[in-house]
Amino acid sequence: MSAVGNGNNIFWHNCPVGKPEREKLLNQKGCVVWITGLSGSGKSTVACSLSRELYALGKISYVLDGDNLRHGLNKDLGFKAEDRAENIRRVGEVAKLFADAGLICIASLISPYRRDRDFCRQLLPEPNFIEVFMNMPLELCEARDAKGLYKLAREGKIKGFTGIDDPYEPPLNCEIELRQNDGVCPTPCDMAKQIVTFLEEKGFLQA
Repeated sequence: MSAVGNGNNIFWHNCPVGKPEREKLLNQKGCVVWITGLSGSGKSTVACSLSRELYALGKISYVLDGDNLRHGLNKDLGFKAEDRAENIRRVGEVAKLFADAGLICIASLISPYRRDRDFCRQLLPEPNFIEVFMNMPLELCEARDAKGLYKLAREGKIKGFTGIDDPYEPPLNCEIELRQNDGVCPTPCDMAKQIVTFLEEKGFLQA
């Protein structure tokens, strides 16, 4: 007897309204903007600023924030390497669905491991995954420490904290790199506008 979950018994069901029709209705192209970087680098702030900029342009986006998702979808996961990988896998699959719906999905997660980010990239057609690297120095992120996590990590009260006792693997070929200019960090609004410019140039803000 075959189990219901057997891959041979599961079939993809196509609907007459597809991604092209949804994109035409929304007058934009679905994609994933994946913002990665250390804790405190400004990922969530830039993600929300980008969403606001797109809203002002009449474009629909949705932010998938790593911390927010751990309150629901990923609340059963910890921070071991295998849990981090599953965390990113789930977010990648959800982001893919948002992009297929024609939305500009903004995923904001530390996502420290290159292989996990590359897995999410391969879920979509190549141009539709835009990796944004918040390339901020550890010293800046630790000085901000809005959540007090670096302090706890330095005191040994948090183990496996990215940038302290767990590695962060920076992107090798990201589409956008956001960094300090002469030691000065651009404003979240300016960084968001840089991403909007990229989306405009690549044709994502029109059907």
